[in-house]
Amino acid sequence: MLNDTSTSNGNPVIKCESVYKIFGNNAKKILENSNGQVSAKDFQKAGCIVGVNNATFEIHKGEMLVVMGLSGSGKSTLLRCISRLTDPTAGNIFIDGEDLLKMNSKQLIELRRNKMGMVFQSFALLPHKTVLENIAFPLLIKGMSTADSIGKAMEMVELVGLKGRENYFPRELSGGQQQRVGIARSLAVEPDIWFLDEPFSALDPLIRKEMQDEFLRLQDSLHKTIMFVTHDFDEALRLADRIAIMKDGIIEQLDTPDNIVLNPATEYVKKFTEDVPREKVLKIESIMDDYDQSTNTKNSISKDAIIESVAESILESKENLLVVDKNLNNKPVGILNPSKVIKVLFGK
Repeated sequence: MLNDTSTSNGNPVIKCESVYKIFGNNAKKILENSNGQVSAKDFQKAGCIVGVNNATFEIHKGEMLVVMGLSGSGKSTLLRCISRLTDPTAGNIFIDGEDLLKMNSKQLIELRRNKMGMVFQSFALLPHKTVLENIAFPLLIKGMSTADSIGKAMEMVELVGLKGRENYFPRELSGGQQQRVGIARSLAVEPDIWFLDEPFSALDPLIRKEMQDEFLRLQDSLHKTIMFVTHDFDEALRLADRIAIMKDGIIEQLDTPDNIVLNPATEYVKKFTEDVPREKVLKIESIMDDYDQSTNTKNSISKDAIIESVAESILESKENLLVVDKNLNNKPVGILNPSKVIKVLFGK
């Protein structure tokens, strides 16, 4: 794995150390004999399939890590290992410092009920129950009273923008609306950690874009710790704090969207970035220079602004701009030379 650039210095919510998942007879023994040097081709000759190959990374509180890869890359297998829907062949996984692989069935049930939320590509709604009843269902399973469950479910209905449709049945909803119900049901139990496996891939492009917008809005207010799996690189760039790109079970690069676009670590990663319109992805902070107190400029710009959205005003200014962090009361953090924007836009 290359470039695991963490976004926080705090204790990780999820920590993976040398996680492997090998499918096949005697997989564990063959892995032990390999001394960690796993070749997908060699294992295939032995009748085994490599799902995850030596995954090591951390996810911090409030961070969204998007795991991206083509079919068969191991991305969903990795998510299933971390949520322990499947057991890894080797390695260590910690959730808030607790050893996930040492938990018994009862502890796992409690962890999933109280700390984890999951959303998958298939909506898996109960067809004979209304929107409100579908969302309240996991709360009833947890032992919450009917009245409290319905009250909480109604809050979730409003949160995901389905007010007025709470008494509809799944068959009366569009695909996007059904997925909103799935998201609301997952959020109802107030999970600290949210696992999402291709949640929007079955939706048509317009609804998918709407759901991405909705998802970003929710995350902006809820600040969940998220592992999101997708095969869509554009979706990964749009949603992620960091992206892990997988191929043949290996994490080829784990980095911020900006750094992956600007500095692809392998030829495989580079293929994904070649056709990306950089101005639509890169933020000002990715091309700014270090802050110099001697710089005299009146105009400022946010470090988090997407280049495309501010390019016109930057080019019109014809002078360096002060880059500020709005989360730190507009503290100066860098200087932007308009020529850097010209280079991104026109490659000059």
